[in-house]
Amino acid sequence: MADSELTLLAGDVVERAKRAGAAGVFATVSRRKNVELQRRDGATERLVESTSRSVSVQLYVDGRFSSQSTTDLRPDRLDGFLADAVALTRALQADPARQLTDPALYPKALPALDVLDPALVAGLTFEQQSAWVETMEAEARKSDRVISVTSNVSFDHGRSACATSNGFVGEGASTSIWPSVEVTLRDEGDKRAADGFGFGARYAADLPDPAEIGRKALAMTVARLGSKKAPTQRTTMVVDPQAAASLISRLLAPANAQAFQQGRSFLLGKQGAAIASKKLSIMDDPLLPRGFGTRPFDGEGIASVARPIVEGGVLRNIYVDTYYGRKAGLPVTSGSPSNRVVALGDKDRDRWIKDVKKGILVTSWMGGNADNNSGDFSFGIRGHIIEKGKIGAPIGEMNVTGNLVALFGTLVGVGNDPWRASSIVAPTLVFDGVQFAGA
Repeated sequence: MADSELTLLAGDVVERAKRAGAAGVFATVSRRKNVELQRRDGATERLVESTSRSVSVQLYVDGRFSSQSTTDLRPDRLDGFLADAVALTRALQADPARQLTDPALYPKALPALDVLDPALVAGLTFEQQSAWVETMEAEARKSDRVISVTSNVSFDHGRSACATSNGFVGEGASTSIWPSVEVTLRDEGDKRAADGFGFGARYAADLPDPAEIGRKALAMTVARLGSKKAPTQRTTMVVDPQAAASLISRLLAPANAQAFQQGRSFLLGKQGAAIASKKLSIMDDPLLPRGFGTRPFDGEGIASVARPIVEGGVLRNIYVDTYYGRKAGLPVTSGSPSNRVVALGDKDRDRWIKDVKKGILVTSWMGGNADNNSGDFSFGIRGHIIEKGKIGAPIGEMNVTGNLVALFGTLVGVGNDPWRASSIVAPTLVFDGVQFAGA
C-alpha cells in the first residue's frame, strides 16, 4: 500500500465506524516490513522477512470508550469487526472524560521529517546483509579466546496513516537499521566474558563501518576479562553515554498526567521546582532530524512541538494526554515522549575521567528497579574502576542504590558526547558521592 492508499483507508474506516454507530472515531492504518539476518559462528542462524498490516480504532460510543484492532483489511470483514467493536463498547461503563482530542491541537500542516531513507526503502538484499554480518563477525573473531560470535542486521520500514471523525488526517513513514555483534570469550578458569556492540540509525549512511562494529564488540568484551566485585564504597560515578539514557528514562518515568492524577509519582507537586542539579536540562524534541522519536504528531494526533521538560534542574513540563488532562485538570501537552535530548557540556567521557582521582565507570546496567512512587532505586552495574584519572580493572556483580532525585541532585558533569542510537539522546553523566554495594 502506498501512503495515499493508507490515508484513504483510514478515512474509510472512520466512515464505516460512524455508520456502525460510533459518535467519535480515531482510526490508524499501518503497514510494517521487517527483515532480519543473524549469523552465529559462521552459519546463518536466523533469516526473517515479515510484512504486517493492521487497522486500530478508538471508538467513542454513548459516552463510552474502547480501543480495538484487526489485521483483516477486507471491506466486508472490516464492517463486521467495526459492528462488533461498537456493540462491545456500548456494554462498557460510561466515562465522560473520554473524548476525542480538541481539533485546535491537531497540526495545521505536517512538517517534513528526515526519518525515511530512500536507499533503505528500496530494500536490503540478502547479499548486502550477508556482507555486513560476515564482516562484523570476521573482525570480532580476531582473538584466540573467542568461544562464540553472533552478528545481526535488522531493518525496519513502517508507514501509517490516521484519520478522525472530527477532522484530522495525517500520515508518516520511517526507516531504521540496527547492526550488532555479541561476543563470548574464555576467561579465567571456567569463567566466560560476554559483551557486544550495536548501533542504530534512520539512514544506513549514518552507521559506522561494519568492520568497526565488529572491532568495537571484541574490544568491549576483552575489557570484561577478569571482572570482579570492587569494595563497597561511596564515590564518584561516571556513566557512559550508552548507559546514561536508562537513568534519564527512570527519572522521567512518572512525569505524566496519569501518574500525577493517580498520586503515583515522586515528581508530583514538583513542577516549577528543582528535581536535579542545575547541570541538567532536557528538551523533548519531536522534530529532531533523523531522531528515533521524531514524529509529525503524537498518538492522539496532537501537533509536534518542542518543549523543555527539565531546565537548569527545574521540572518545567510533564506529558499530559487528553484523557488524563481532563481528569487531572491539566493543560494538554502530549501524551507520550518523543526525542528527549540532554543539553551538552564541554568534555567527552575520557576527559571527565581524567579529572576523577577515584571512582567507578558504569558501562551498563544489569537489572534492578526504581519505585515511581518514591524515586528509590537499586541497579546492578558493570563497568570499571577509575584510579588517578585512568580506566582500571573491570568490575561486575555490584549494585548502586539511592533515590533518583537525590542522585540527580549530585550531578556535577555533563558530557558533549551524546549516544544517538536512542530516542533519549544523552551524553556522559558524572555524579558525586554515589553509594555502591560490592565486596
